[in-house]
Amino acid sequence: MKTMDEEFLYKKIQEALESIPENFNILEEQIDVELQIEYFEFARKFRDDDKVDYYLGLKDGLFDSLSDLDTRKKILVALASSSEVESFRAIEQYLKDPDKELKDWAVLALQESRMLMHSALLDEQQVFISTGLGGKGQKLRYFVVFLNKSGGELSEMQKKLLHDELKYAVDQNDGELEELSSMIDFTTATVIIPIKAPLKELFRGIIDECNQYGDFLKEDMVITNVKKLNPFEIVELLNQQRDAEAEGNSEDPEDLDESFDEEEDE
Repeated sequence: MKTMDEEFLYKKIQEALESIPENFNILEEQIDVELQIEYFEFARKFRDDDKVDYYLGLKDGLFDSLSDLDTRKKILVALASSSEVESFRAIEQYLKDPDKELKDWAVLALQESRMLMHSALLDEQQVFISTGLGGKGQKLRYFVVFLNKSGGELSEMQKKLLHDELKYAVDQNDGELEELSSMIDFTTATVIIPIKAPLKELFRGIIDECNQYGDFLKEDMVITNVKKLNPFEIVELLNQQRDAEAEGNSEDPEDLDESFDEEEDE
């Protein structure tokens, strides 16, 4: 069973997903969540300090080699605060040859600018959903870790079975299987799934189907849309879970992490 806190969090996430209106926008690029938080916090403070008009007047500096990175960051946020098409085009032009350090910052600015224009044209609020792994259209990208029951890598037959069951389930939910990689003790997958798809039931069903033919997968899994975990991070996470189980602090080490940032244009 899950702990009460885990059940509460999962329920709240599902409620949030179900309440999302039809006119939402998903950030498609994979951008570190910490940078996203930095951008939106910076943008809010920047606008509260009434600096937008000043830096809009400096927009040509975005393409001036003499402008420092800090000035360009502020110009990008200022442009993203304007509903004028010219501001959107300026960010778009900058992204054709951006400073390496500001590429992701500019992508966030472009997305925000696009939402503001849509909001002004359609006279309705736009919802912006962003995760570390990004998405496509109205679908989110997830990184999934399936855990082997016995030590060692899956057999070729087991790998094929997991691949086939995963692809079938994802296809049935109008999703895409992007990557599948088998390692010792676990198998990782990257999938794109519609935002309102029943993730828990979908992946539980995959495990149940596979286990009818050999019982080789644990019921526990890791699902996240924050980042792709490397093998060392996965092993560290599994070790933490084993330690927690040994201490009796966790009855179910499943980690269901569906966190996302939701920004409503004002």
